[in-house]
Amino acid sequence: MTLPSPLHRRALALVLAVATTLALAACSSSATGTDADSACLSFDVALTDLPLAPDPKTHQGESTACLDDTGITPVTTDARQSLPATVTDNQGTEVTVTDTSRILALDIYGSLAATVFGLGLGDSVVGRDTSTSFAGAADLPVVTQNGHELNAEAILELNPSVVITDSSIGPWDVVLQVREAGIPVIVTTPERNLDNVGELVGMVAAALGVPAAGEALTERVTSEIAAEVAAIAEVTPADPADRPRILFLYVRGNAGVYYIFGEESGADALIRALGGVDVAGEIGWQGMRPMTAEALVKAQPDILLMMTKGLESVGGVDGLLERIPAVAETPAGANRRIVDMSDYEILSFGPRSAAVLDALARAIYAPDASGAVPR
Repeated sequence: MTLPSPLHRRALALVLAVATTLALAACSSSATGTDADSACLSFDVALTDLPLAPDPKTHQGESTACLDDTGITPVTTDARQSLPATVTDNQGTEVTVTDTSRILALDIYGSLAATVFGLGLGDSVVGRDTSTSFAGAADLPVVTQNGHELNAEAILELNPSVVITDSSIGPWDVVLQVREAGIPVIVTTPERNLDNVGELVGMVAAALGVPAAGEALTERVTSEIAAEVAAIAEVTPADPADRPRILFLYVRGNAGVYYIFGEESGADALIRALGGVDVAGEIGWQGMRPMTAEALVKAQPDILLMMTKGLESVGGVDGLLERIPAVAETPAGANRRIVDMSDYEILSFGPRSAAVLDALARAIYAPDASGAVPR
């Protein structure tokens, strides 16, 4: 697939920075009164064995997708490490790492820290960004502020031996300050999609001196994604005309932020992997752009994918329909067919990609079964 342009990446960074800032201020309970923890029920039954909705396009009612386990299973607990390790990062900078005892992995998605944990080096991670909230990392000190703004003082206080980041997070002056303090900083690709997981894992593994673990993690994640996509294909309607038309709608009601995530945003790859029709791409919607009522009505989605905090910020489905009347003019609005998932999981491409796909597929194709609970 075509990768997002720098402009689209900056737009995503801005949108998600606003998202996290407001999410931190929001309460943890659902706007509709549902206990978030209650959404995660039994995942003992495989997706392909679940009772499916007769028609995923016309099913009525909203649901929440959740992960069976929010933790990261390492590919090894005893990675064979070779240091010093020298890599040329995504910006063409040659960086040598001699010590990985105190790692910081920071980005807007939480993918880099998840990758470090997946490589078996989670015990060496000493801090986190706001998006890194999975089990095993949630209690680490946060080194970002105001959403996704790097805090130089907080970073340096942790005395990291290596920092892995990307251009999705900033300000860049802080990155330079950390480098000037003599700390190796590796800048990875900011692209996040289902096709470049191996590239991201490979760069992180090479920088940390565990290339073999990187190969093993890449093989595991790519095979898990392939298996999940195959499972989803089994429950996807055979006739393309019967497949759900899906749109990723990003909202932050308190800030008046309403975006449609289109082609090259990452959401398009997610929707296609779910066996859906990416209606934003169908209407030529590129990247992340402010929503218009005209575009929403033209797209006519059967299902809206949303981040949980975003849905909460407008008062749940009722509030969404009230604040954006155009939603009611779509099949998704008429059927209240809203599927939400944690802000920190739904676009976290990386070691948890297959689990994210599985959770969303359950909510789309088997919304009345376990693992997808009506809100």
